[in-house]
Amino acid sequence: MVLAFVSVKIGSAEQQSLHRAVLEGIKKVSGVLEAHLVFGRYDVVAKVEAKNTDDLSSLVVDRIRSIPGVLWTETFVTHS
Repeated sequence: MVLAFVSVKIGSAEQQSLHRAVLEGIKKVSGVLEAHLVFGRYDVVAKVEAKNTDDLSSLVVDRIRSIPGVLWTETFVTHS
């Protein structure tokens, strides 16, 4: 299993409702263990788990990045 933290930048900083909608969308993605709104460079940090790096890539690129309002992501893979 691969464990990672995904940092997410959301579109408009002024739209709090967009931040909540993106957060809820991320929480619904299979493989997301937890997700939280944060302050600073990123708007959301999510803890995710996947079978391998290919599945992790699919989780981030195909599912999280496809959520409306997501501008970009940065993924940090952890070592067990």
